[in-house]
Amino acid sequence: MRALRIELDHLRDPERPGWASWVLLAVALAFAADVGRGYVSARSAVEAAAGSLAVSRPAAEGTGRALPLSPEEFGAAQETILRLSMPWDNVFRALEGARSDDISLLSIEPDASSGALNITGEARSYPAALTYVAWLSSEKTLRNVRLARHEFVKGDPRRPVLFSIAAEWKEGR
Repeated sequence: MRALRIELDHLRDPERPGWASWVLLAVALAFAADVGRGYVSARSAVEAAAGSLAVSRPAAEGTGRALPLSPEEFGAAQETILRLSMPWDNVFRALEGARSDDISLLSIEPDASSGALNITGEARSYPAALTYVAWLSSEKTLRNVRLARHEFVKGDPRRPVLFSIAAEWKEGR
């Protein structure tokens, strides 16, 4: 077997780029310029929209000041802030931690102002509903968990139970 000869020539000039490389460079520069122009126009549109949203109410004629909020508007704004600041993640984690194959939740109705929670669901049996209430009672986030009402579904041979659970969450207002 004959040994191959390795030629190392670091002093030789590299090959010059061909015409295709220059064309690709020009296309890339044109694309970058178009993206930059689009970014600048989108940013100015967002700033204009944000500026128009900052003016929440029309100014009184000739005064240059915003009109005061009515009590109804102020109350609605406070209620919205209260709802958004509630610890919803903790409530949903507690409900997911107590889930069961025997239980189907139909609705969850929270009251942000009082921290009350009303849960409506369907259970395969009455003991399954009571077990679910016990599981929710053991969750650290919820307190005063109680079975508010229950009724057996008539006409269904499986005899499921419709139930309603009342609870409060500890971080409630």
